[in-house]
Amino acid sequence: MNARILVIDDEESICEILRYNLLKEGYEVDVAYSAEEALEKDLRPYDLFIVDIMMERLSGFDFAKQLRNSDNTEIVPIIFCSALNGEDDTVMGLNIGADDYITKPFKMSEMIARVNAVLRRAAVARKAVQAANAVSVSDQDPMESRIEYQTLCIDPNDKTCYIDGSLVPLTKTEFEILSFFLTHRNRIYSREEIIRRVWDDDVVVTTRTIDTNITRLRKKIGAYGNNIETRLGFGYGFKEKD
Repeated sequence: MNARILVIDDEESICEILRYNLLKEGYEVDVAYSAEEALEKDLRPYDLFIVDIMMERLSGFDFAKQLRNSDNTEIVPIIFCSALNGEDDTVMGLNIGADDYITKPFKMSEMIARVNAVLRRAAVARKAVQAANAVSVSDQDPMESRIEYQTLCIDPNDKTCYIDGSLVPLTKTEFEILSFFLTHRNRIYSREEIIRRVWDDDVVVTTRTIDTNITRLRKKIGAYGNNIETRLGFGYGFKEKD
């Protein structure tokens, strides 16, 4: 089945030229002329979102944050397409969780190439998840003990995290990073080491992806986010504190 793409831009001409050229490439393409219009759609079937940033009322950044906070769309790739071309804008977009950022005006050949590349990486990631889910019960590890630090607790069996007895919703990646940190405390690990310990070998992960996931994880675990320390030029680690 061909990938399905949603283009969100308040410039109708941009939407239509992207729809025309992506259809020529064999993709299924829908458009929305605002973030609000996009949110009225069922977003679960889409394989990629191409999002403008400077839209009235709800910006592309805010729209992307909603995507990343939803279980249905948290791993669906996002490409920002915007006239904002400052380094800070690009960094902000990638830190929010975008997979790529292209500035207007753009060459259609470059846009197509980036769409193809992002979708290829997403397909590899999906296959890795499917392979992991295909493991039979008999092949799974035996029951594991809970891992605790003060009132922070993770259960590796049902993949849950609790603070003071309250459930903390984490994505799969955030849970795996926290599990690694809690079982390897008081040491700084490089981004490359974290990638090797958390992600499958055939999944392409950038160091920026590490930074983005750790930023989100810190926010979700509240005061315990201060235990995740950064060493500039080295990496991250979870340090026990009195």
